[in-house]
Amino acid sequence: MRNGFARVAACVPVTRPCQCEENVRRIAALAAEAADAGADVAVFPELAIPGCTAADFYLHSALLQQASRALVRLLEATRGLTTLLAVGTALEAEGRLYNAAVLMQRGAVLGVVPKTYLPGYAEFYEPRWFEPAFRAAAKTVRLPGGKEVPFGSDLLFEDAERGLVVGAEICEDLWVPIPPSSYQALAGAHLVVNLSASNELVGKAAYRRSLVLSRSASCILGYVYASAGPGESTTDVVFSGHAMVAENGVLLAESPLFRPEGGITVSDIDVDRLRRERLRNRSFFDANGWRTDTSEGSFRRVPFAAEGGPATPADLRRAVDPSPFVPASESEAASRSREILAIQAAGLAQRLSAAHARKAVVAVSGGLDSALALCVSALALDRIGLPRDALVAITMPGPGTTGRTRGNSEALAAALGCDFRVIPIADAIGVHLRDIGQPDGVHDTTYENAQARERCQIAMDVANREGGLMVGTGDLSELAIGFTTYGGDHMSMYSVNCGVPKTLVRSLVRTLADDLPGCGTVLRDILATPVSPELLPPEEDGTIAQRTEEIVGPYELHDFFLYHFVRFGETPRRVLFLAEKAFAGRFPRAELKRVLAVFLKRFFASQFKRSCIPDGPKVGSVALSPRGDLRMPSDASPEAFLKDLEDAP
Repeated sequence: MRNGFARVAACVPVTRPCQCEENVRRIAALAAEAADAGADVAVFPELAIPGCTAADFYLHSALLQQASRALVRLLEATRGLTTLLAVGTALEAEGRLYNAAVLMQRGAVLGVVPKTYLPGYAEFYEPRWFEPAFRAAAKTVRLPGGKEVPFGSDLLFEDAERGLVVGAEICEDLWVPIPPSSYQALAGAHLVVNLSASNELVGKAAYRRSLVLSRSASCILGYVYASAGPGESTTDVVFSGHAMVAENGVLLAESPLFRPEGGITVSDIDVDRLRRERLRNRSFFDANGWRTDTSEGSFRRVPFAAEGGPATPADLRRAVDPSPFVPASESEAASRSREILAIQAAGLAQRLSAAHARKAVVAVSGGLDSALALCVSALALDRIGLPRDALVAITMPGPGTTGRTRGNSEALAAALGCDFRVIPIADAIGVHLRDIGQPDGVHDTTYENAQARERCQIAMDVANREGGLMVGTGDLSELAIGFTTYGGDHMSMYSVNCGVPKTLVRSLVRTLADDLPGCGTVLRDILATPVSPELLPPEEDGTIAQRTEEIVGPYELHDFFLYHFVRFGETPRRVLFLAEKAFAGRFPRAELKRVLAVFLKRFFASQFKRSCIPDGPKVGSVALSPRGDLRMPSDASPEAFLKDLEDAP
């Protein structure tokens, strides 16, 4: 286990009933393959040694003896493997027979976990052969060769040094109202393996997948599932060899069904992230409050050492999305965008109604954020039955305004049917700068911020005059890195974009271009316009001189950093590790490290702005409102975080 990740493998061998020696040979081969892949943990199907379709032969001494000898062979064959293996077999203990998971490492059995729930309905007959775990009185079991090892459903397997705890359940255990993994997770398990023999029926794979995903989500854990596959008897049922790896509700890897030769499915579980998610989610540990048998002390912990996992970003066996706020699928992105637009419009509609506002006022610049705010305002007015001309769109050209953005502002307002107004600010800014003693031709921060504050003042005063409400345009990414003028575009009467990061703004505007009649052409041109506050005079050819991403770095990087730093509480070195994987071939490590340092410095320095932001709707799992999601002192220092980044190997 390296960099906080545990590498896991769901292994599906070709298994033939009652051919234990041959089955073990195939299990050992896949175990070696998993170990070569760097797996910390590998799980095999239920009853993989004797075969899950051996039926009444489980009660024959010949098969049980053969299974015992085969287990010894498997231990010998895997003596050199550091991977923790979970292999299913039939095991006799206390004069009873159990469907069991044998956990082994380096050729030694660490413990045996019996199956808790035995299905005895429809095509299943397990109570005919096996005893459930709760009928087991003994805490140890004697294995072939005389060694006694821990036995019971109260076992967890722990690498204390690396902070990994593994639990095991078997097939039907997953399908009951309160699976054993619930108690294992509450007792500290970060990872649960499921040794399964789930036969295939129409629609069952999708349902099985939903169970695995919901289990991993409700228990905030990694879940590794391996089911019986090729070679098993098809007398009455067929097995597909379904293998899955899930983490906190996300499917990381999945095998094809019905692979003729079986195989392994490998992925990396982010154990560090699971730990932090549990720390954030207080309800997770409160679930222990009404029971006494799910505490840490109620489980026996068996030590092992996890030594695999990814060493470098290139080694990481899972995808890292470079655009975590925007789905990769166009259809899914459009669907999510429409949902977010509905949240924004509903929030603003409620505020307009509660404020008894007759109009909505938006300062439009011809850029992405104000275009989104204007469109959302139009949708909000539609919801409460106000006409579109109750939407006042004000463009306030200043020294840096270009013809393209000015024209797009007017075109979008016309397409939406707004009340469009032009209020130039150049003269007012000139008077103001002279009044405060600003030298002519000095285009510094004072020169820039004076324009933003003048526009805010005008928009608010127009809203007051019209009995309306000034709608803010700033987005979540600008709040994160403080690229907003305090008391200028930082302020409004309701901020509809405050929960929307810049990369997602683009997705929303693309959807609006498709959905809003007559707006497609102008919105697509706005999408093609460089991001800029336009506070400096344009170039000689009239094009935009001030490009935001040339100043602070690409917004796609800042949004990536924001997501992982705020949502998951990642350390800067871990954010860098993930970014190297996500942006491999696009941004060199040095550039990622540089922009991440910019993000950290600006994020900490800008909290004083976020401490007094206007109301606005939260639309996703990352938000920065001081009233809801981020409690942060305005004078906190980034030094420890910058040092962590600087020390990253």
